Amino acid sequence: MATGHGRALWPYGRGAALAADVAAPPGAAEAGPPRPFTPAAVAAAAPGLGRATGLKNRSRSFATRPGKCSETGTAGIKSLYLTPSIKPRPNLCIESMPSEMLMKIFSYLDVVSLLSVGCVNKHFYHLANDNGIWLKIYSSCFPPKRTIWKMKSEQTETVSLGCAALHDREPGYWKKEYIFKQIAAVKSRVMRLVKPVDLYTGLPRRNREAIKASGLSWIIVLKDKNGKEHVMEKTNISFKDTSVTIRWCSTNWPCLDILSTLKLFGVTPLLPDQSGAPSKNGPRRHSLIAEYHCANLTENSIAVGADNLVQLFSLNPGLLVGLWKEKNEIAFVMASLHYHQLIERSTLGSATVQYALPPNKPVLDDVDPEYGLHDYSLHLDMHGGSCTYLCGTFKNLFCRKGDIANGYFRLTVVSLKDNTKHLPLIGTVGLSWETDVFKGNVKDCYVMDVTLLDETEKLFWCFSAPVYMKLSSEASSLYDYMGHIYTTDYADSEGKVCVELVWLEKNKEYIIVNLVLYISTKKVNNWYGTNY
Repeated sequence: MATGHGRALWPYGRGAALAADVAAPPGAAEAGPPRPFTPAAVAAAAPGLGRATGLKNRSRSFATRPGKCSETGTAGIKSLYLTPSIKPRPNLCIESMPSEMLMKIFSYLDVVSLLSVGCVNKHFYHLANDNGIWLKIYSSCFPPKRTIWKMKSEQTETVSLGCAALHDREPGYWKKEYIFKQIAAVKSRVMRLVKPVDLYTGLPRRNREAIKASGLSWIIVLKDKNGKEHVMEKTNISFKDTSVTIRWCSTNWPCLDILSTLKLFGVTPLLPDQSGAPSKNGPRRHSLIAEYHCANLTENSIAVGADNLVQLFSLNPGLLVGLWKEKNEIAFVMASLHYHQLIERSTLGSATVQYALPPNKPVLDDVDPEYGLHDYSLHLDMHGGSCTYLCGTFKNLFCRKGDIANGYFRLTVVSLKDNTKHLPLIGTVGLSWETDVFKGNVKDCYVMDVTLLDETEKLFWCFSAPVYMKLSSEASSLYDYMGHIYTTDYADSEGKVCVELVWLEKNKEYIIVNLVLYISTKKVNNWYGTNY
């Protein structure tokens, strides 16, 4: 008797047959007897086919045509169960984005970020040079000037922001215009600050403000014998009347034995008037100030003192290197920079070439050559870190022709014979130093700043350098001062300084009893066009 069960089970049997066709390749049916129809066999042949919802939907689709199974349905089932359900996605990166989308993103960047993204690759460089982006930045920072005509009361813009300003310019034109104008604006502001001159020193009296306005800082780059460079940027800056002292501290100094050179750079941000502190990762300009050879540092430099922890070595011009005594490794590096044309030397040079000072035009000296030098002025600073031991100005210095000897002009500032001009030093002389962990003070060591002006109050000779006081073997023969005699000497290609001091044990102070400047005859001849 027909109960209808066969009709009800027919779709499931048909689905199992299809599942068997999917599981086995063509011709596999002849290899053995057909598998029995069981739910387990169905699940093994086609995973997921036994799920209630999927199975119900598929049986309905097959039941519509019980006599035939189309090839399309078989192919659909094969693709459904043989192809992985999750396809691997292609690797996406920002470089693969359309240029239009990148341009839209770049248009929201600030100036520093836009300059930085242009350094990623050539594609980004060309996109970041787009005149449309930079013209918008330029016009927002430098609004177009307007001229008001009195007769017609009309206003006309001197800079057109239309299509001609975009299409008639080569790529990157407005970027260059923006950068050049920003640099010019900062330069103009700095020049206004350095224009007022101190009557005592002959130097700009607002150097500190000018340095801050320009965003100027200093770094040192140590290069080892393998060519690897180590950049040190962490600094501690101290401003004095005629110089600035920069100290670099770190716990990651390279090994002293492998160092070959040390370079001192002035660093300024490309756009120093941007809001906030200049970023170290932003575009910056480097100006080489000095280069020092570090090979055999302890042998080729001058030892200027030591304490229990460090020993100090001086390299001309104005560099001081502190070495740990036990490990013979760098503890800190300090540079003393005189204010004379400091901003020019720190900004107008390149990363490889130092800024060349303008040549001096000889001034015709119509005074009798027998008269020698006259009306010179000296400003002298002696300091050691945060302490200032002496700061004074000496006028009316002169040198007769008879005082010229051994290729030098002699300018006497303080004489042994005139005790009314003898100068005491305030405090205990010593050079303070500090690192991230330790700090100390090296006795009898200090920084000397010399600024010598000629008779027209034009700067004639200057330097800032670390020096030290050496105990003399001679005893004081002065009746007014009984104590040990110390001497301080400095020399470079243009002149020498000799200082003689007496230590007064009772007062616990030093007294300068002799101070003489020696100016090179060659420098005097080049300065005045003379032939001494």
